[in-house]
Amino acid sequence: MRGNWKVLGDFSKSVFLDKRDHSSEGMNGGPASRCYHTMTAFGNKLVMFGGIQDNKPLNDVHIFDTISRLWVFPEVLGSPPAPRYGHSAVLLDEERILVFGGHSIAPQDLVWFLEVDTPYVKKQSQLLGRSVVAWSKGIFGDLPRPVVICGPSGVGKGTLIGRLMKDFPTMFGFSVSHTTRPPRHLEKSGVHYHFTERPLMELAIQEGKFLESANVHGNLYGTSIAAVEAVANAGKRCILDIDVQGAQAVKKSGLDAAFIFIAPPSLEQLERRLRGRGTETEEQIQKRLKNARVELEHGKDCLLFDHYVVNDNLEECYLELKGVLRLERVDSEGKQNGFDNQVSLKPRYGHSATVICENVFIFGGVGMDVDSAITIIDTSTLVGGAPGQTTRLRVSSHDSRHVLSNGSAVNNAHFKAPKENGRL
Repeated sequence: MRGNWKVLGDFSKSVFLDKRDHSSEGMNGGPASRCYHTMTAFGNKLVMFGGIQDNKPLNDVHIFDTISRLWVFPEVLGSPPAPRYGHSAVLLDEERILVFGGHSIAPQDLVWFLEVDTPYVKKQSQLLGRSVVAWSKGIFGDLPRPVVICGPSGVGKGTLIGRLMKDFPTMFGFSVSHTTRPPRHLEKSGVHYHFTERPLMELAIQEGKFLESANVHGNLYGTSIAAVEAVANAGKRCILDIDVQGAQAVKKSGLDAAFIFIAPPSLEQLERRLRGRGTETEEQIQKRLKNARVELEHGKDCLLFDHYVVNDNLEECYLELKGVLRLERVDSEGKQNGFDNQVSLKPRYGHSATVICENVFIFGGVGMDVDSAITIIDTSTLVGGAPGQTTRLRVSSHDSRHVLSNGSAVNNAHFKAPKENGRL
């Protein structure tokens, strides 16, 4: 349902069977009157988003409960999309609403998901004890896949990662971690760490915004989803140099990453390397060896790590690591990796949208170069979701005249039976 001038006020009156005049705040402290918004049916609720009021675009979310006849003001998690009106909003798999387009919306900001009943939203609603919705930006294609590299101290991880960063500077990048400790001399926030306050970081961890976190000497350290996505959005593969405990947390988060464990040829060889560095006390060496025994056992877990690489000879190990990452035929610019996730979609507003078997059909509307073609967004292979981005959207375009004559777009839309769960 798309609203128009005064439709919201009329809707409030019709629902409540009340012919009296209403204030601009609507019934029961409801949202103010607006136009060109959307209202999407979800179970016994109507989810309202966006619109325009007094020439000001909006991006607020309100829910109307058709049973209680009351407005619900949910806790909205995540960064919202730009304010918009004239967009479309359709429900997918009873879990999330796909929002597309809108007046004066940039191409890179066209598709967003408002999660209304995903596992993440359910968990956060239970934790907060109130109604929750969450935003997730839609991304076409795949983002560069992050790389998780683990291994005991002294195994050579830093050297190997340094070689990758030097030989492929445009392909790999590091995420900037968060910490609650105060910055040291010459450290800059956003460069060395994102320095933050403990209550803020604890809240973000509770909201699921961190892939992994740990309490080290009374201070919190962690890797946020946003930090990893920032590297991926720049077209680079994010390298995470973390311990086994952190790798387990990242694996549990569902992040689609390559997990690689770097092992020494033997524990005795690792001990020789640690002593050869001459940087640790005997007590520190014994502690590192104790931790290494535990890490080496986890390193053989094929459910956690995709690859087990032994660093007996640095050059041979580096060649094997490049093979694992499929870098043998890739130049330093990374041109053969196919990390381009840009898709030509035409911004528009005032269009129509409908869903058939996980495919969103979009037609018409107003916008530069909008033609008679039907745009089909395939959501059957979605990955991710709040509190991060939603990736692997696919798009195709079909001439509507051809569709009307023989239905080829419908036949070629790769329809699948509805999934049990929309998240992978």
